[in-house]
Amino acid sequence: MIQTVMELVVFLFPLAYSPGPGNMFFAANGARFGFRATMPANLGYHIATWLVTAAIGFGFLAVMEQIPHLLGYLKVAGSLYVFWIAWTLLTAGVWKESATPKAAGFGDGALLLVLNLKAYVIIALMFTQFLEGDSGEQTGQITLITTVFTVNNMVAFVLWTLTGDALASVFRSPHSSRHLNLLFGGLLAGVALWMLVS
Repeated sequence: MIQTVMELVVFLFPLAYSPGPGNMFFAANGARFGFRATMPANLGYHIATWLVTAAIGFGFLAVMEQIPHLLGYLKVAGSLYVFWIAWTLLTAGVWKESATPKAAGFGDGALLLVLNLKAYVIIALMFTQFLEGDSGEQTGQITLITTVFTVNNMVAFVLWTLTGDALASVFRSPHSSRHLNLLFGGLLAGVALWMLVS
């Protein structure tokens, strides 16, 4: 079991820690609202991660094979959602002073995972590589793989959130924070475009 966990973490490392929709989302929110305010969205994302991963492990892929267009719809919806997040960052500096921006919440985090096609591909690939043995052992294996995947992702996203928060502490002036919003907004727009065309 320990060997499986270690191999799984090594397999997931470049996937979890490289820039993607989730990482950029949490880095941007960490920069804009701070680490603590971003935790509800992080919790929502990772509860959804555990549930979706378990569902795929226990046969959700078979359902998706029956509805071949489902992945295409998720791809477009996910890209549009990330574009919307990017737009809110890109326009953050031109809001009126009376407009109080709100940190992403639990539901925003969960929705980001559900609409993140990259996550579905990684999860499916992970199960093809690490799920083995007879059906009597698979329940425990699926639960272990799902939990390791979720915890590893959460660690990655916490690090990205802390990075965003640290960057914001360096760029505290309104002028600098505007540039930070443009940076993260541009990165998220690029990620959304990549999601759409890949």
